[in-house]
Amino acid sequence: MKYLLILIFLLQTALFSQELKIKADEFKGDQNKGISIFSGHVRIKKVNDELNASKVTVYTDKKNKPTKFVAQGDASFTIETEKGSHYSGIAQKVVYLPLKKEYHFFGNVHLKQLDDKKEIFGEEVVLQAIDGKAYAKGAKKNPVIMIFDIKNKKEKK
Repeated sequence: MKYLLILIFLLQTALFSQELKIKADEFKGDQNKGISIFSGHVRIKKVNDELNASKVTVYTDKKNKPTKFVAQGDASFTIETEKGSHYSGIAQKVVYLPLKKEYHFFGNVHLKQLDDKKEIFGEEVVLQAIDGKAYAKGAKKNPVIMIFDIKNKKEKK
């Protein structure tokens, strides 16, 4: 019952009063440590953002407000920035910092900007959802790859 109350409070107060819905096969929480672990087919949905993974750990502050989400295991996601840009992609690990509205993607990252048809492949990518800026790093043998869809003048009309 204690964990259910923690989960309900976390869902009610999460991420600036917007509804956050978490579905998973299993839930474990420790209020004293400020850690909630969701595992098995985890799906997190908030307005137009969605995060799916095998396991998601939610870290909270003393007021039970989420400070960090760590998704591991074949993560997939869709994100809408504050400026209205839409992204989707996959990564092995995703870290979301809600106070900064910043996403960190790790391991075989493939990030697509759907509006401008841009794609980034890399080992580490950071997306700032407030201003839509992205940064990427490659591995020694795998450089960052960026793909643009460039149209000529005839296609624009």
